[in-house]
Amino acid sequence: MFNSKEYEWASITVVMGGRNMTGIRGVKYHTKQEKEVLYAKGNKAHAIQRGNKSCEGSITLLQSELEALTRAAGGDLLDANLNLIVAYGNPSQGEPISTDIIKGVEFTDVPKGMSQGDKFSEHELPFIALDVDYNAV
Repeated sequence: MFNSKEYEWASITVVMGGRNMTGIRGVKYHTKQEKEVLYAKGNKAHAIQRGNKSCEGSITLLQSELEALTRAAGGDLLDANLNLIVAYGNPSQGEPISTDIIKGVEFTDVPKGMSQGDKFSEHELPFIALDVDYNAV
């Protein structure tokens, strides 16, 4: 039997610093690697040389979640170093679980603000990290 059901937002669980993030509105992350084409004799590429790998991303939180995470981090999120666990899948719906562990997350910016007419306040916090262990569990 083939199941074409895709993961949806309701199928994602995010845990940061041991806290289940219920006020999260978004998460994105990626890894990248420096690469450069190496030329030698002739005018065609000889090889592709590889350099450093890096990890970065962001989480988008509601104000209440941001405040709770700030308190849990001792008052300053810019000083925190946390792991971020993102689990995709809902086994009760027959979906397999896929878990990514983002290691050594440190936030680079903690924005705050609201505008007239806002019904809630959400904040996107960019981060850098040491590594991403895709499909860790």
